[in-house]
Amino acid sequence: MASYGAENQHESTGFSLALLLATEKLKVIAAIHPGLWHPAVLAKFGASADVMSKGRFAVNVVSGWFKGEFTALGEQWLEHDERYRRSEEFIRVLKASWTEDEAEFSGDFYNLHGYSLKPKPLAQPDRAHPEIFQGGNSTAAREMAARVSDWYFMNGNNPEGVQAQIEEVSGYARAAGREPGTDVRFGLNAFIVARETEAEARETVEEIIDKADVEAVKGFGDAVKQAGQSTGDKRGMWQDSDFKDLVQYNDGFRTGLIGTPEQIARKIVDYREQGVALILGGFLHFQEEVDYFGREVLPIVRSLEADRGLAPVAVA
Repeated sequence: MASYGAENQHESTGFSLALLLATEKLKVIAAIHPGLWHPAVLAKFGASADVMSKGRFAVNVVSGWFKGEFTALGEQWLEHDERYRRSEEFIRVLKASWTEDEAEFSGDFYNLHGYSLKPKPLAQPDRAHPEIFQGGNSTAAREMAARVSDWYFMNGNNPEGVQAQIEEVSGYARAAGREPGTDVRFGLNAFIVARETEAEARETVEEIIDKADVEAVKGFGDAVKQAGQSTGDKRGMWQDSDFKDLVQYNDGFRTGLIGTPEQIARKIVDYREQGVALILGGFLHFQEEVDYFGREVLPIVRSLEADRGLAPVAVA
């Protein structure tokens, strides 16, 4: 299920496997809900997908805000911070299943008793298991990312907002004995509009907003803001998002990757210097604009990274 005009979606794990088997280099991130999957079952699926794709499978653990998705299936709906507590256990079980023999885990939501998963995911020098991503804006989400996730996805934001999130999560990570930028890395959502002139790019954004389904956007905004208010600190996802932000579900316009190839490349590398290691990019006309981004923007990004002595930012 999904909300407000987004109902027609394929199931993410099956579709992700299809993409992996149809490609040779693409890394694919499958989004899943704890509460609708048992982590050891997903671990088995993920290990198989990882072996078949030669190590290109990853997972995004989505704690969820859409209550109707759970109640329609007769599943228990937990309060906000409890959902994140369950997600943390889910990730710990995933990791144990992927890396240990006779795995043991005792939690409030999940238990393992001598569970041995075979075959395990492919062993690779740069990762102990398939990478685990998560998002979320609340304190509970940020603390969980710092403790157990490999990647923390941030909604679109300006440089000041991004810096504040990175610093906060980095502090939690260090307190948990993990190293920011290594044990937990940072990804940033962005809707990318690259055109020959900045004026053309901004006109495209205004056209997207003007043609948005107003009822769907407002319905989505009302629902997510109510869900965000359920957080203890009242700073859940989309709490300060306006209509324009919500047209692109994850505040992608806020990141500001709108303009000429040179302007966009410089902003990407500026975010890289702040600690952003991955840009989760969205595009209006996907096939044509991904090709344009690869030809016109990415070479400038790589050149600027080399000039500033930075490791390459990933673009997904």
